[in-house]
Amino acid sequence: MTSPHAVLGDAKRVVVKVGSSSLTKPAQNGGTGLDADRIGFVADVIAEAVQDGREVVLVSSGAIAAGLEPLRLRRRPRDLATQQAAASVGQLLLAEAYATAFARHGLQVGQVLLTSDDLQRRTHYRNAQRSLERLLRLGVVPIVNENDVVVTDEIRFGDNDRLAALTAHLVSAQGMVLLSDVDGVYDANPAKGPANLIPVIEDEAGLRSVDTSGPVTGGVGTGGMTTKLDSARIASGAGVAVIITSIENAREAVAGQSVGTFVPSRGKRPSQRLFWLRWASEPRGQIVLDEGAVRAVAGRRKSLLPAGITGSVGNFEVGDAVELVGPDGLAIARGLVAYSSEELPDLIGKQTHDLDADHQREVMHRDDIAVL
Repeated sequence: MTSPHAVLGDAKRVVVKVGSSSLTKPAQNGGTGLDADRIGFVADVIAEAVQDGREVVLVSSGAIAAGLEPLRLRRRPRDLATQQAAASVGQLLLAEAYATAFARHGLQVGQVLLTSDDLQRRTHYRNAQRSLERLLRLGVVPIVNENDVVVTDEIRFGDNDRLAALTAHLVSAQGMVLLSDVDGVYDANPAKGPANLIPVIEDEAGLRSVDTSGPVTGGVGTGGMTTKLDSARIASGAGVAVIITSIENAREAVAGQSVGTFVPSRGKRPSQRLFWLRWASEPRGQIVLDEGAVRAVAGRRKSLLPAGITGSVGNFEVGDAVELVGPDGLAIARGLVAYSSEELPDLIGKQTHDLDADHQREVMHRDDIAVL
C-alpha cells in the first residue's frame, strides 16, 4: 500500500523550511555558530531534487543566530536593536554559507528578504511573487528569510514557519517540508511521559487538537510545534501537502517517504487574492454585521450590502482590507471595502434602492471577501 507521504515526493515544486536550531552548533566562546555540515546537507538534499527536475524554494532561519558568535554574544539578544545588528552580520554569513554549499552542485542561489508588510501590501505581494517565479525559471534556488535587519515587532511574521506557508502559496507549490530538531508531531509531550509519533493528521480539527506543550526548538530559534501546526493548517488548507520532521530526515521527506508527520492538502487551492486577504493582509478596521448579513456573507457567500451593517470601527480607505464581525464581535470574514470609513456611516442600515446613484453598489463584492 502506498504511503500518503508519497504525494509530496511527486510534487513538482516544493518549499523546504529549516529552523535556526537545525543550522547552528555551540561555539567555544559560549555563543552559537553556523554548522557548515548541516548547511551542506540541506544543500545536498535540495540539489538532488533540482537535478531530478523539481523546483525548490528554501525558507531558512538563522541570520540572527549566525551573527551571535562574531559579535561575541553568548545568547540570542532580547532587545530589537541588538537582534537587528546580529541579523545584519549574520545574514551575510548565512548567505555565503549557502552560496558555497550550493556551488558544489553548480547551482546559484538568490536571497529574498521579506517582512510581513511586504505581503500585507497587495502590490508588494505581487512583486514578491514575480521575483520568486523568475528566480525559479532561471534555475536559481531562492533562499527566503524574514528581513530581521529592518523588521519591527509590528511587522514581524513571528516565525519562519508562517512565512514558509505564505511562500508555498505565493509560488504555487504542491508540497512543503518543515524541518527542525523534532522528528514529528506527538500525541503528548515526550518530555513528560509516554508519547507516540502521529504519522498523519487528516484535517484541521486534528491539527487544532494536538498537544503543543511538548519540546520546542533550541534557544536560538523562535518557533515551536504550535507554529508548525499553524503553518501546516495554512498550507494544507491552500492545497499544499506538508511533512513535519527533523533535519536528519530531510532527504526522505523531500522524496515523500514515510517519515515525520504528514498533513494532506485539503480542498482546492484558493485564488491568490483570497489567500492574501485571509492570511497576509492586515485589516485597517472592522465592519459590524447583523445576523442576517452574517448568514448571507458567511453562509451563502453573498456580497455585503449597506442594509446588513450596524456599525464600523477604525479608519480605512477604499480598497483597504477590513474585517467583518458579527453581533458577538467574532470575525467571520475579511474583504476589500468599496467605501471609506468617512463615507460608510451615511449608508449603514439603508436599502440599496434608497441610496443615490453614486452609492448603489456593494460595500464588499463577494469576489473580494475571504470567509474565515
